[in-house]
Amino acid sequence: MFKKILIANRGEIACRVIATARKMGIATVAVYSDADRGARHVQLADEAVHIGAAPSRESYLQADRIIEACKRTGAQAVHPGYGFLSENAGFAKKVEEEGIVFIGPKHHSIAAMGDKIASKQLAQSAGVSCIPGVNEAIASAAQAVEIAKGIGYPVMIKASAGGGGKGLRVAYNDKEAFEGFSSCQAEARSSFGDDRVFVEKFVQEPRHIEIQVLGDSLGNVVYLNERECSIQRRHQKVIEEAPSPFISDATRKAMGEQAVQLAKAVQYQSAGTVEFVVGKDQDFYFLEMNTRLQVEHPVTESITGLDLVELMIRVAAGEKLPLIQAQVARDGWAIECRINAEDPFRNFLPSTGRLVRFAPPKQTMWQADTEHLHGVRVDTGVYEGGEIPMYYDSMIAKLIVHGKDRNDAIAKMREALNGFVIRGVSSSIPFQAALLAHPQFVAGRFNTGFIAEHYSQGFHADDVPHADPGFLVALAAYAHRKTRGRAASLEGQLQGHRMVVGERFVVVALAADGHHVQHPVRITEFNGESGACAITVGEKRYEIESGWQLGEVRLQGSVNGSAFTAQIDRGTAASPLALRIAHDGTALETLVLTPRAAELFALMPFKAPPDMGRFLLSPMPGLLVEVAVKAGQAVQSGEKLAVIEAMKMQNVLVAARDGVVGKIVAAQGESLAVDQVILEFA
Repeated sequence: MFKKILIANRGEIACRVIATARKMGIATVAVYSDADRGARHVQLADEAVHIGAAPSRESYLQADRIIEACKRTGAQAVHPGYGFLSENAGFAKKVEEEGIVFIGPKHHSIAAMGDKIASKQLAQSAGVSCIPGVNEAIASAAQAVEIAKGIGYPVMIKASAGGGGKGLRVAYNDKEAFEGFSSCQAEARSSFGDDRVFVEKFVQEPRHIEIQVLGDSLGNVVYLNERECSIQRRHQKVIEEAPSPFISDATRKAMGEQAVQLAKAVQYQSAGTVEFVVGKDQDFYFLEMNTRLQVEHPVTESITGLDLVELMIRVAAGEKLPLIQAQVARDGWAIECRINAEDPFRNFLPSTGRLVRFAPPKQTMWQADTEHLHGVRVDTGVYEGGEIPMYYDSMIAKLIVHGKDRNDAIAKMREALNGFVIRGVSSSIPFQAALLAHPQFVAGRFNTGFIAEHYSQGFHADDVPHADPGFLVALAAYAHRKTRGRAASLEGQLQGHRMVVGERFVVVALAADGHHVQHPVRITEFNGESGACAITVGEKRYEIESGWQLGEVRLQGSVNGSAFTAQIDRGTAASPLALRIAHDGTALETLVLTPRAAELFALMPFKAPPDMGRFLLSPMPGLLVEVAVKAGQAVQSGEKLAVIEAMKMQNVLVAARDGVVGKIVAAQGESLAVDQVILEFA
């Protein structure tokens, strides 16, 4: 077994590998860029080596520097994690040539599966079901149209080197096929330096289901069940679960056996994933093979009780697989939510900055621990007070739950999301909560078009109707009553003028447009010591018990005998006295007033926000990589004005209407904050 390994990655996956290495008694070496000097993976590793500047192309993609770090520290093996160099056959080969073990498949396996055209041809020869289509490069748009006619619409036009949704078009007619080929080829050329494009049948109502495989150097391969990854936004996975609520045992077995056939055909060693698209009748077709550990591997670990990172390390060290196919377990149900630093209410734009508060829900499962299951696990590479840099992907953490069945897992995940405290940056938690509450998700009736279908106009606060809005009002009244109770208990109050807390209040639900809604409430019972309180909202009575203390964000307790977790913040953009209540993905901004104060508040004039239409504002924090216009230039609606880069994504800002540029305020290369002015119109 290795004595020391280097992790050629960052963030939560680097921390994940360190956890298993520590369990196995293996020393670890971290590598880091300028932006990651204080990162969590650097703190956890036994040693750390600086490898370059913040952009990944100057650090984490520098293969020679990583190999040099191995030599300098005496690391015998490299774990690449996922992303960066993890599926780079050239890197794997170079590592092997330097006498260092690559903890992953051999370079020839990576190369065989890295080319989408070649991998499909190989899969067909291995007896794996493939989508009808032409799996060789197409020469022209006209040829693409003829092929599409032969296959039958709709078809997918895909770049051979594509990935992550780039170089992909769906065509429903000749015109879309012709135009789709040209745009797909151009995008592939600029993104991957490889303009080969092929065409295949587009599967309707498709589900994205993948099979986890594991092979050793002795030719043994097993499949570790499947993962359901159909909840996607722009081809990026949002929620993953295992097993799938859709496929039958027979389909699972057939998919698993084909995945094993493919792995054996390429002499696959290590953990890998064979991805399939599955139609509404459970007909399945090979998509691609990911020759690395997947982001969503914890759901497989939960239902099988296996540590996939440990098995990768053992296989890389030459050990035989410790189990055969009949010994692979499938216990309970696991779900993973990717918690990303993005604002779902601003079209999921990246949100970078300092994590002012970071308090995950209580964990009962841990990385590298295969004994304590049926609980909650948090995989993360950040900590409170740390920075979310603009140079890398937007993941803050992965939240994993394991339940006895799917309904139990959904309930656990909703409660865990309620208790996940993140402040300082926006996160995808409200969107995750909405998805988990959606009736079709709960019923297991969805496909890869689920988010596009139900949130085609973006995600808005009113997309998350709360099951009991009165409960949010009652929580606001409860928090206010505890605050007033504390003030009333202070010593030294002037005799005859002591604070007396009444029973009746009005909870004002604040609205951005000034149409505030008032909810009269009555607090009939309150016990400051036990935290018990009885609140009437309209005709409904809420008996709340909690040990919540003033100043705490997370509020846990019971309402009418049922446990709950919510979050409370004091002070919002609307008012420093406001209370913001968040529960089950719904947030309510409130003021809790006496009845007389509420009457006066209703008479206050509404102050509309200033009109910023004359300015182009940065919609997110990021790097201003291009200003495409000059002062005095006339622009038309839809014309490109500027380009901002953040978290490996470029966002093009366009003119909302015709106009003339008055003044350029921000300079190219400048780091921008949210709503910072870039230019002003005349």
